Amino acid sequence: MATLARKRRQAEQDSDEVYQLAAEMFRVMAAPMRLKIIRALCDGERNVTQLLELVPTTQPNMSQHLNVLHNAGIIGRRREGVQIYYRIINDRVVTLCRAVCTQIAIEADLQHA
Repeated sequence: MATLARKRRQAEQDSDEVYQLAAEMFRVMAAPMRLKIIRALCDGERNVTQLLELVPTTQPNMSQHLNVLHNAGIIGRRREGVQIYYRIINDRVVTLCRAVCTQIAIEADLQHA
């Protein structure tokens, strides 16, 4: 009986960790600017100048959001000369973003029909 209780507590702790990680991922993706950056990087690697052409904002604001996404393990970066190139390294985030945004767009179309 004690073994079953231990297993149940371990399962609850594991589930708590999963929920904590999911909440952190949602917190990072809760900023519309970060979703726009993720979308811009879905088509491939880009440097800050290229991202600023697709996602209008200031360079310091872009850099701040890129750092948050990098620290969260969503995007990676590499240096080539003086340029830093960013790319998606967490494909699950892209899948999640596409699913949510597609569903919202579908629902918005249905409400306007």
